[in-house]
Amino acid sequence: MNREGLGRLLLTAMVTLVLTVIPLPAWADVIRPQFLVLAVMFWSINAPRTGGIAFGFFAGLMLDVFQGPVLGEHALALSLAAYIFVREHQRIRSKPDFQQALIVFAALTAYEVVLFAIDGWTGHPVTSLLRWVHCVTGALIWPLIAPILAFGAGRRA
Repeated sequence: MNREGLGRLLLTAMVTLVLTVIPLPAWADVIRPQFLVLAVMFWSINAPRTGGIAFGFFAGLMLDVFQGPVLGEHALALSLAAYIFVREHQRIRSKPDFQQALIVFAALTAYEVVLFAIDGWTGHPVTSLLRWVHCVTGALIWPLIAPILAFGAGRRA
């Protein structure tokens, strides 16, 4: 990836981080998709060498710093999700939007399971079932986000 592509990746990371951590009312915060996680998944599929596991790790660290959970919690979960997407990027990229959305739903659920397990192991209070809603909203918004990110990456969707 050239310097311009790396700049797009970093710009995407910063914009999606802001969209992920900006304060919202309680009802909107529950349904807000994890934009940074979706961006890591997109870049892991479309630029696996640049937007791969290391990008997932550092994006997770940024989430940890801004959201304040156990340091490394999101970094571990995003690294695992990025690993799966990098490993299977050719298969995922060849699927239609609906099937990609289902794969994204499964990945977001796995991401949330890792966070849920770490919260349980570290003694943090387990929240309500509403913590799983963003998995559904992320999968629903994937067919809209992927073409926007692809356009920003300089590719046509």
